[in-house]
Amino acid sequence: MEQKVFIAKDVTTNPAPLGLAGFGLTTILLNLHNAGLFGLDTMIMGMGIMMGGLIQILVGMLEWKKNNMFGMMAFSSYGAFWISLVFIWIFPKMGLGEAPSATAMGYYLTVWGIYTVGFWVATFKMTKTMMFLFATVVVLFALLAIANFTGSHLIHTIAGIEGVICGATALYISIGTLLVEVYGKQILPMPY
Repeated sequence: MEQKVFIAKDVTTNPAPLGLAGFGLTTILLNLHNAGLFGLDTMIMGMGIMMGGLIQILVGMLEWKKNNMFGMMAFSSYGAFWISLVFIWIFPKMGLGEAPSATAMGYYLTVWGIYTVGFWVATFKMTKTMMFLFATVVVLFALLAIANFTGSHLIHTIAGIEGVICGATALYISIGTLLVEVYGKQILPMPY
């Protein structure tokens, strides 16, 4: 009797646009605050936990299922970054430890920036838009770390403006990828 062999084929959609939207939207909102447009409030924290945090971690696990190590590491890591950042803000208000000093935050942002350099180098094998996105993330972490180490309001404001560009880039890639899926062709330019 002949045995039939079944080969499973992954027909699930690309989760990356959702993760990029989570990163982009949250990054834009936090950096509008960093640029001085409004205070740090629960709107940013809610976005940080849900879109920046949980959605990105979920997308990271979906990328793992698709055997995409870069996507799994990037989305899971930055999702954890957002959740940890919100905890850094709210734990001291709940009496769960002391708020970090500016120097401690400078080091926190520095190690995330160094980690991000690794992702940026990996993007050299990807599109120019992804290279640009991760370059802006590296620059953002560097500016925020310098602002914390020096106490410079000007550098913090510049970081906010650069962070809006960073978040907008992620959102652009997200929507561009969505439109390719919906229309079956490239609508937004994505330089390769």
